[in-house]
Amino acid sequence: MFELIVSQGRIADRKDRTIEGALQTARMLEDALGLKGKYFGTPEPAKTDDWTLSLPEAEQTLACLQAAIADSIEASRTPIMVANTCSASLASLPTLAERYPEAILLWVDAHGDFNTPDTTDSGYLGGMVLAGACGLWDSGHGKGLRPDQVILVGARDIDAEELAQLRRSGVRILPPEEATPNAVREAVGKAPVWIHVDWDVMEPGHIPADYSVPHGFLPKQLREIFQAIPSGQLVGLELAEFHAPLSESESRAPLKHILSIIDPLLEPEAVV
Repeated sequence: MFELIVSQGRIADRKDRTIEGALQTARMLEDALGLKGKYFGTPEPAKTDDWTLSLPEAEQTLACLQAAIADSIEASRTPIMVANTCSASLASLPTLAERYPEAILLWVDAHGDFNTPDTTDSGYLGGMVLAGACGLWDSGHGKGLRPDQVILVGARDIDAEELAQLRRSGVRILPPEEATPNAVREAVGKAPVWIHVDWDVMEPGHIPADYSVPHGFLPKQLREIFQAIPSGQLVGLELAEFHAPLSESESRAPLKHILSIIDPLLEPEAVV
């Protein structure tokens, strides 16, 4: 049974509308799955600040998300975390590592998110998430994720030093042209699977995201990848970085894409 966990507090948001994007996504899933989400955090305006400021500001929201995910797994449920930014995964990934030490993490994202305080040029917390969960720096929210558990799916915008760090650590990378359904299924094997989706992994023009880059997935391609995940292996799902358009009518098409893309993961509670 799924449990819906929703971030509504600022977690390093540098642009507005991602908190609203998480809210719209959560409401869509509530309707589709007949669930009532658990909401954490209070919306605040976006701002451009360094991780040294945004991380402590997000402390309470991250702690609440982490506790909710741990409780969900303890109750033998499958958490679906809907987040404004991928920085929320600082809460979820250490819990994944602790509760499912043999799981594979599919990090479906245009970026590597493997910078550290010593390598980041932007100071953006979201670009440091995987490195923190793997223990390359201390976020204060735990670590324990092994790099060999991680597969970057769709990554294509990676800093040079970040790429070197990914390769040294043993993280596998499947850029869009290599991330076929068969390749992903083979990489997953029979292990439990936790999936994180940052919507900038898509080809721009389908699902608005703040850090989109060209040459991404089309909706049909990502849906087919998720169809290849063996039934019953999904233990957690994260959806992040949907930048909601200003009007409700403009949100309908991207929300429809989101639901169609993840539908294969929601079986036997499929919604399409």
